[in-house]
Parts: sequence; structure tokens; C-alpha cells
Amino acid sequence: MSLPRLGVVIVTHRAAEVIDACLDSLLAAPGVALRVVVVDNASPDDTVARLRGRVAPAPHQLEVIEAPNGGFAAGVNRGLERLRADPGLARFWILNPDTIVPPKTPARFATHPAPEGWAMIAGRVLYAEEPGGIQIDGGVIDWRTGVTRNLNQHAPADATPPDPARIDFVTGASLVASRAFIECAGPMPEGYFLYYEEVDWAQRRGTMPILHCPEAVVRHVSGASIGSAGARRRASPFSEWFKHRARIAFLRRWRPRSVPGGLAFAVAKAGQHALRGDGAAARATLAGAFGRGPTRAVREEMARAGIDPARL
Repeated sequence: MSLPRLGVVIVTHRAAEVIDACLDSLLAAPGVALRVVVVDNASPDDTVARLRGRVAPAPHQLEVIEAPNGGFAAGVNRGLERLRADPGLARFWILNPDTIVPPKTPARFATHPAPEGWAMIAGRVLYAEEPGGIQIDGGVIDWRTGVTRNLNQHAPADATPPDPARIDFVTGASLVASRAFIECAGPMPEGYFLYYEEVDWAQRRGTMPILHCPEAVVRHVSGASIGSAGARRRASPFSEWFKHRARIAFLRRWRPRSVPGGLAFAVAKAGQHALRGDGAAARATLAGAFGRGPTRAVREEMARAGIDPARL
């Protein structure tokens, strides 16, 4: 009897410290045949050297693609393009490199019952850091401000799963998309560069449902390469500029009347940063939300990351 198959896309950037642990856990998965494509977005460290030395054990396959840093969605789309050329793949798992995959998770994603014409499957993402509660069980959108919220965030790892009908989007840290959805919605939108790509993508599903598989668990060291806020870490100016820039762009596309609410939220967030003494994050928040170019702190980090401002 042949094994169920699952395509996997991992986008890396400065992932040398985490990619080995991710692939070690992923490629040890039993009961499934994985075809893994890692797309490296111009890592300045030795991520690619580590990847080039790896060989996937049977029945799994591993391929590495080196690409310019065109952002998260651009990397995802490169990987999906390669995998979709394989007619034997109907499910595609987008996975962060800063995750650890328990042994049964890939097979659970590959075999989770799904109705005709489904869009996405959300799994359960746990914080890798202690105490290790839930980071996200699927996300919802506050359409007054564009702010997203993680369902069951900080709840115990065995918390009751949410009703899938409540889920507005699936985190790009662990997202399974169907071939039918990709053919209907098109590739993941690349204009955001970072943040809100998966939120926007999910809005393109029409009536295609989002499913939830709580047994498909990954552990996530959130924001390891881009400076997002984590369980014990404040967001960097780099993260704040991209996040607030993306939120307003998302609202302009999907709910223009809520742009004032989104801007008001950004002003309040900048004030919060200022009160904490983090002027760099405050300035980056306002610059991103109000359509101004990256601040000095953000430009410096973009240069270190090999990001061409002309791509934004």
C-alpha cells in the first residue's frame, strides 16, 4: 500500500541556527512520503551550506532552491511552483524553518479528512519556549482595525480546539493548502514582503472552507529571523515597520473604510513603544502605517538581510 504524500515548502533566511533541527524532525516522520522544497532567500549566513549537505532518507525527498530575497510570499510561491508540477501532490504544507515537527504531524496533515473543495488546514502551533502553551489555533481579524488575533493563544497545549468556522486565516508558520484552493485563489500575494500575506491569501478562498486539525502540532520559535514579538521578546523596529505597513495595505485592499481605525491603532502602538523608551520601534511603527519609507534602524536591518528596497 502506497504512503500518503505531502508537499512541503520551507522558506529560509538566516536560518542556520534552526534549520537542522527543523529538518531532522520533519524528515524522521513515519507513515507519509514528503517532498520537501527549501527556498533560501539570500541568507548571508551558512544556511545554504548546511542545506546542501543534507540527504533525505527514503521515502522522503529534499530539494534546495537559492533565490533573491523577494520576501516570504515570493519564496513560498517558488516552492509551490516546483511542487505543483508533481501531479501526485494535492496538499502543500508551508512550514517555518524555526519549528520542530512531532513525528505524527506530517501524516496527520496528509490524511486529515476534508470535504470537496476545501481551502486550507490549520494545525496547532505551540510556543517552543517554556511553558509551551498554544501560540495559534488559527487566526481571526478585527475588521475595525485590521489587527489579527490568535485563537487559543497562551491556552494549555490540550485546550479545546476552536470551531473551524471561526477561523479567518491560517498562520504561515504552519499552513496546509489544497491544490484546488491554489488554482482558484492564485499564488500567495507578494506585495506585502512580510506579514499579512497569508491573511490576504485566505480572503481569496470565497466559500472554500478552512479546516482545523488539532493533532497536527508544531513547536515554533516565533520570529527567530525577522524580530517579531515572542513570548519573552519585544518586536524590533524592522518587524514593526513591515507589520504596520502590511496591515494598512491589507485594509486598503479588503476594508478601506477601516483604514482610519488601523491608523489609530498604529498611533496607539507607537505611543506604547515610546512610553517603554523604545523610540526606534515607535518611529518605525508610524512610518510603516503612514506610508513613509523605512527608518534608519529598519534600513540598516534591511541591508544586513540583503533586502533590495526597490522590491518593496
